Order: sequence, then C-alpha cells, then structure tokens
Amino acid sequence: MERHSKKTINNSFYDQLGEDWYTGNDHPIALLRAENALRIPWIAKTIPPSSAVLDIGCGAGFLTNELAKKGHQVSGIDLSEESLRVAMRYDATRSVDYQLATAYSLPHPDESFDVVCAMDVLEHVENPNQLIREASRVLKPKGLFFFHTFNRNPLSYLLVIKGVDWCVPNAPKNMHVYHLFIKPKELEEMCESHRMTFQTLLGFEPRFSKPLWKMVFQRRVPPDFSFKFSRSLKTGYCGYAKKRGSLTLI
Repeated sequence: MERHSKKTINNSFYDQLGEDWYTGNDHPIALLRAENALRIPWIAKTIPPSSAVLDIGCGAGFLTNELAKKGHQVSGIDLSEESLRVAMRYDATRSVDYQLATAYSLPHPDESFDVVCAMDVLEHVENPNQLIREASRVLKPKGLFFFHTFNRNPLSYLLVIKGVDWCVPNAPKNMHVYHLFIKPKELEEMCESHRMTFQTLLGFEPRFSKPLWKMVFQRRVPPDFSFKFSRSLKTGYCGYAKKRGSLTLI
C-alpha cells in the first residue's frame, strides 16, 4: 500500500459498460449511481443559476445531463468514446456538448467556465496536478471547482478496494489502485498551487443500514443503497474550491 506502487489503473472497463451504466446492479458502477444520487443535488444547490459547467471525466453523463435539465450550459469530456455515446443517448435536453478529450489538455479557452467538476476522476489519472492545472485554466476567476476522490490510508484501502472486490461481483481488476488515492492535504496543496482555495470539505461514506448488509450477503447493489455526507475524511471525501482573481502585474 505504498505511494510508489507501480500498479496501473484500469480505465478500459468503462468502454464495456453500455446500458449497465444506468441499469447494472452487479457491477461497481451501481455504487457510482448511488454516489451521484447524493452529490448531484448538493452540486445543483451550490452552483449559481445558468452556469457554464464543465464535467471532466463525465462518463455516461450522470451529472452533466441532470445539470442540463436544470438550465445550465453544460459540457462534458471523457476518454471513453462508448461512454460518451451512452451519455448522449440519455441527454433529454439534447444540449450537452460532449467531446472526446483528455483532462491533461482541455479543448476549451482560458476562463470559459463558471464551474468545473472532477468527480471520481482524480484517482483515475497518474497526474492529478496536471488535471487541476487545466481545470483552473478554463475556470473563470471566482469560479468553483468541485471534486470527489478517496483518501489514502489503510481504511480506505480496505473499504474502497478490497471491500468492493469482496462484495460486488464483476468488479474489474485494478479499477482503483491505492497509490493514486489522494490525501486531502495533498489535494489542497495542488489546488492552491493553481490559485484555487478550498471552501468546503465533506466526508463521504455509505450508510450502514439494511441495504449495505444486503449487498454484502447477496453480492448485488440494492436500488436503495445510499451514501451520506460525514465529518470523517478517512475514506471518500468531496468539496469545492474557489478560484482566486486574476494575477495583478506590477
């Protein structure tokens, strides 16, 4: 579980999901749907009306499509062409701008978005600092950068990696790798180095209730499985940072 582990993250499985993005309950993607059920209303409540929003690593459009329904001008980028096809099929507004692109070189001008989101993507890239640099570049001054990722410690390794392997069938090998998890202080330092200051930080964990135990024993993710915000940052955490104003030249 050392930071210098050389395991390679497996992002290729996203290309194979198809409709399971929205319907599968025997794959960890169902956990992502449950995470979004909590996160999306929180993000929608926090951002200003009629915002220009970019979702980095948008997948099949859980966040992008919902924000478009609420009247925001939304763009999404991802490296999975098949995931983007699913996202476009589920875009009820037919308004989201989906593009096949890398987070390391966003196809957008400087300071073009009010909100940039990186949900469940920072732990899937080898260079999160480069992603954050690009997020800051395309974010307007005083714009908001939303994130969700996993802390790096033995508990998060046990729950997020081993727990999913044990409890959820069809979990892809190396869907998460421990050395890519990010401690909150590390993420804060990366944001600060790119002129973004933490505003809110929330712990994120599953509800220890009947659906959780059903998942453990039945090896399916029940439709009522859910997450909650918490004070503890030991496993998952989310929040947002605000970009500081433009640099003043003297």
